[in-house]
Formats: sequence, structure tokens, C-alpha cells
Amino acid sequence: MRIERLLTGGDRNFGYVLADEQTGRAALVDASYDPDRLVRWAESEGYSITHILTTHDHADHANGNARARELTGAQVVMHVDGAGEADIRVNDGDTIAVGRLEVRVIGTPGHNPSHVCYYVEERGKRAVFTGDTLFVGKVGGTDFGEGARLEYESLHTKLMGLPADTRVLPGHDVGVKPESTIGHERQHNPFLVQPDLEAFVRLKRTWPEYKKAHNIA
Repeated sequence: MRIERLLTGGDRNFGYVLADEQTGRAALVDASYDPDRLVRWAESEGYSITHILTTHDHADHANGNARARELTGAQVVMHVDGAGEADIRVNDGDTIAVGRLEVRVIGTPGHNPSHVCYYVEERGKRAVFTGDTLFVGKVGGTDFGEGARLEYESLHTKLMGLPADTRVLPGHDVGVKPESTIGHERQHNPFLVQPDLEAFVRLKRTWPEYKKAHNIA
């Protein structure tokens, strides 16, 4: 398993290439803004792109799907309720085969009702593409009501249950650093150490003041 992270544009958006080194098959993850660059990198390494995995239907994550499909003939993957064109519709618990890699879909509504994350492991290496649900030291934006409640549940009942050494690969370079691990986020992410939903929402409301007090960019 090989993963390449590239800044593609927008608001410091990350796009990824997930490759199965045994078969040479690969997937793009959130191929927004500059799908040509992602495809060029994959092809320069000898990979054939079979899937375009979309974490959610916001334009800054899905706006490169059509171009990526045009360049590669790959199938666009999106949640069953996601807006926009897709060749494969998925739900929580489904799997996508990228070569010999099995990519598991994790439903994580909150930032977006149809948000999913993609989890993959091979030979003891694990990674989860978290889109706008989880950043390094931060979480995705929501309202202070139902969206926040759904995100809180997604984080604690889905993502935090993954193995501690799972790489966290977010959709934007807006965190403390570009990537982290589930174990690190469990212990150090200010939102994830809150004792309950009420405290989680309170931190969302006061985040600008918290950032200033703790020197967080």
C-alpha cells in the first residue's frame, strides 16, 4: 500500500493517491481542483486509476470528479445520498476493491449529511481518509445543533474505534500538521477530550477564543 498526498488548491485542499503496489491499481481520494496533477503523478509511478473516492459532495471535494473520470475512465464513488454524478453509490460498511486493497466505507455524517471516510489496511499499515470530519487537532465545521450531534457520534462511535496507529489523512491542510494518528487525536485533540456532547458544542461555540488562548493557528 502506498499513499501520496498532494495539495490541489482551494482552501489548502488535499488530494490523495491510494495505490496497491502489488497490482498497480490505484484510487484518487477527493480529486478536487487539480485532478490532472494527481493523475500525472499516478501515471508517472506506473499506477492505473480505477476509482475516484469522494468523502462528501461539497464542491471543494468533488469538483474534480468529472475531469478525473474523463482522464482515466475510473468509477466515481459517493455516498448513496450524495449530490452529483457517481458510478458507485456506497453506504456505511460497504467495501471497494482497489486492486487487492479492501477500502471500507465509514459513514460519518455531521459536517455533511452524506459524509463518509475511507479506511484501508494492509500488512499492519492502516490509514483513514477523513475528509472534513477530522483534522489534526480540530474537527469539521457544523452547526451547533443536529450537525454537531451527528459529528460527535461519528467521531466517537466510528473513528475513535479504529486502531490507535491508524494514519489520519484529512481533506485540508488546516490542522496543527498535515497528518496524525487516531491514538494521538484521542489523547490530544481538544474536541475529542471533551467529556460530553454539551462540552463539545461549547468548544465549537468558543473556538476562536480557545485558539487565541492556546496559540493555535
